[in-house]
Amino acid sequence: MNVIFTCGGTGGHINPAIAVANILKERHPDCKILFIGAEGHMEEQLVPQAGYELVCLPGSGLSRGKSLAALKKNIRAARCVLSAVNRCKKIIRDFRPDVIIGTGGYASFPALYAGHKLGIPTCVHESNATPGLTTKMAADTADRVLVCFEESRNQYRNPERVEVVGMPVQREFLYGTREQARKELGICDSKPLVVSAFGSQGAKVMNETMADMMPLEQADGFPFHHIHAVGSFGWDWMPQRVRDDGVNFECCPMLDIREYIYNMPTVMAAADVIISRAGAATCNEIAASGTPCILIPSPNVTNNHQEKNARVLEEAGGAVVVLEKDCSPKRIYREVTALLADGERRAKMTQALHRMVKQDSAERICDILEELSRRNRA
Repeated sequence: MNVIFTCGGTGGHINPAIAVANILKERHPDCKILFIGAEGHMEEQLVPQAGYELVCLPGSGLSRGKSLAALKKNIRAARCVLSAVNRCKKIIRDFRPDVIIGTGGYASFPALYAGHKLGIPTCVHESNATPGLTTKMAADTADRVLVCFEESRNQYRNPERVEVVGMPVQREFLYGTREQARKELGICDSKPLVVSAFGSQGAKVMNETMADMMPLEQADGFPFHHIHAVGSFGWDWMPQRVRDDGVNFECCPMLDIREYIYNMPTVMAAADVIISRAGAATCNEIAASGTPCILIPSPNVTNNHQEKNARVLEEAGGAVVVLEKDCSPKRIYREVTALLADGERRAKMTQALHRMVKQDSAERICDILEELSRRNRA
């Protein structure tokens, strides 16, 4: 069985593909797997680290602007796509895949389109509540469209080819326990844990908000542990801002400010509340762990995807949503302390989040790939 995964740009596109590839390898040790991505993006690190072969194509994202610069960018992007499609056809002929799956990002479309033209079964997995540009372009020709949420079905012209499979996540998000996680983190007292993180690069506005919330925590005698991931863009300046606000966090065991959270499954399992953006992967990891959350969607994403993702969790009863324009340190602190004071509400949020999760998502997608592969070989 030969399978091509095509994805790129963000961890939300790449990690689900890796999760599915891992299950395929468990089921079919002799399965050959190839990833196709784009040059200069996260897949160049994540895919080889996971042990898979990767071919990267040059690419250029599209602009939705109407300026001359935007027009020139889109002309370059169209040329890149045409070149990538031709190169993908050669890769496909050489690799001879039984099926091709795309999980998002501009890198996905050329391989999916080339595969369709060559008669290879294709499917596309959309992690967001509403389809992105790649999914819209590929959905009409893909043999299957796979989505995370039941609410997403009506976003597609051919709902009969849409299947709700959920979002593949690391197994540790599904099975971690609060007690064991707190023990691993060295939290020995009974105070709750709040975690805040806004992506690997960080978000300036949210880092400022978290920095200015910490003096409120200090004024209240630090009623909870707080782990905050700054991200690469904020690491140089945010710690100093906290000091300037009068909080000596280096000497405070209740505050843990770090650049990244590398052990997120453990940290999320230990947390009583998480404050986060609302990317598709993050929302599904939160749902898998069942951690009550305050979601602050990024206003700077295409088609307002993050707010739509956040609203799905909110309507299910698993999240509090605060728009960035309404965000302030006092507002977020008030939301955090209200949740921590209401254990019954948090328990209901956890139940709501767990109801949203399809724990066998990666297995379901593997079943579909196997089915399409058998059909191709028949």
